[in-house]
Amino acid sequence: MKHISQIIFLLLCGIAVTTSSVAQSLYKSIGPDGKVVYSDHPPVGARIEKTMQFTNLPSTALPASASSYAEQLRRTQASSATAASAGVVLYSAKWCGYCKQAKAYLASKNIAYQDFDIDTREGMTAYVQAGGGKGIPLLVASGQHVQGFSPSAYDELFASRK
Repeated sequence: MKHISQIIFLLLCGIAVTTSSVAQSLYKSIGPDGKVVYSDHPPVGARIEKTMQFTNLPSTALPASASSYAEQLRRTQASSATAASAGVVLYSAKWCGYCKQAKAYLASKNIAYQDFDIDTREGMTAYVQAGGGKGIPLLVASGQHVQGFSPSAYDELFASRK
């Protein structure tokens, strides 16, 4: 019986960690009456003043070797990091499941993008220059960064580009 309760406890902890790791968007808008409104849903009939970015999206952590190499690059490069391009850029790796989901999303929406494989020297250098953190995928579009993958985060990013 003790064994079963331990398994249930571990399952509940896993669910709690999974559900708390994805933050939702927060919208700041001005209502028709002129009042500032904060909501986790896009406002209807109100002007969006600001959309707070998604954070802590599901992502794959960089392996220790890649993380160490990225840190070396950060230390050796000038602080003026250059953006990869004006279009949509995805930093990914072949072994990353969330990267595969991100690529499938972009393909399903017919969104053209430039892909940098972080397992190459050029890809890792570009990832670091783009401000990459400790996980992938990293999507950069219109000067905005989305670390990790969530269809709703990508939907929001590309809806704001139209």
